[in-house]
Amino acid sequence: MRVENEVLPKDPERIRQMLEPGPDKPIFMVNLLKFKDKAEYKDGRTTTLSGRDAYMIYGRAVAELLPKFGGRAVFAADVTFLALGQVEELWDEVAIATYPNRRAMVEMSTSKEWRDIAVHREAGLKGQLNIETVIQPGWENLQVR
Repeated sequence: MRVENEVLPKDPERIRQMLEPGPDKPIFMVNLLKFKDKAEYKDGRTTTLSGRDAYMIYGRAVAELLPKFGGRAVFAADVTFLALGQVEELWDEVAIATYPNRRAMVEMSTSKEWRDIAVHREAGLKGQLNIETVIQPGWENLQVR
């Protein structure tokens, strides 16, 4: 299995698939995040922020933006240990957000509000994996806090 972190999708086919309707039910986006040591803004601004600090500016803003698109932040935590499997380098954080469907996620991530805050995301992220998931039958009543 080859794993490649990305900040923005590079594969045109993946972008095309992302624009398809997707599951007709709520989705949970699992984000495996890897931060830069030092934030790097495309506009060249001087900063003393770490990559994590820049991403946290984005994270707090996107948590406020999610409800406007029917979503919400569900979970965020630091990665501390790999209990099973092997990877060359662990991700730094796992974050999960839920949306009513894929279209809501795409609408949010193409909105002007999102683009305005995404500069901090790009400045802080070395790369990430975004994994779309849906709740399987029988798990609907699981309480996520």
